[in-house]
Amino acid sequence: MLEKRTNRVLVTSQNHGFAVARSDAPEVTHVSLYDGTVEGLELPELRVRSVQFHPEARPGPHDAWPLLSRWSRGGTCRSGVISARSA
Repeated sequence: MLEKRTNRVLVTSQNHGFAVARSDAPEVTHVSLYDGTVEGLELPELRVRSVQFHPEARPGPHDAWPLLSRWSRGGTCRSGVISARSA
């Protein structure tokens, strides 16, 4: 998959039978290199982020761990769930 912000290719674990249609919208953060479908979205004004892959996959691959690190710096991580800090 392509991380649009860095133009980096990530190897990720996939486990779904659905897809979000291709889009050039500015909210799209990650795109599948296989079929061009949307793999990630971000709406900063709403403090919402999502990905359609498994960044936490064990035993791997771990290419997406920096994404979780960035997200956790902007919020609080409790019980494996990252939540935004209240303003």
